[in-house]
Amino acid sequence: QMQLVESGGGLVQPGGSLRLSCAASGSSFSMYTMGWYRQAPGKQREFVASIPNGSMRNYADSVKGRFTISKDNAKKTVSLQMNSLKPEDTAVYYCNARLIASYWGQGTQVTVSS
Repeated sequence: QMQLVESGGGLVQPGGSLRLSCAASGSSFSMYTMGWYRQAPGKQREFVASIPNGSMRNYADSVKGRFTISKDNAKKTVSLQMNSLKPEDTAVYYCNARLIASYWGQGTQVTVSS
């Protein structure tokens, strides 16, 4: 069983930055593929970034070069550094942990607006 709690969302102007964090509780955290997904109003949840292991990272085309995912196995956290934010990045961002089962956090709102 894995419980996930996101933090760090908020309101930011276009071009600004935010850093999301996800704290995990549960065993074998280092074995999990950790990821971030987002869901904008009226749209389906979509993939943002994932980190299957320490050296490999995957990103959606829409965030490549702007977002960076990182994982700290000792602290059981995964972070998403978001730079050069755009209004279209506005969404609820969800942390995901996947091994055999998949677990989700409750989400954190990110709003990019002037």
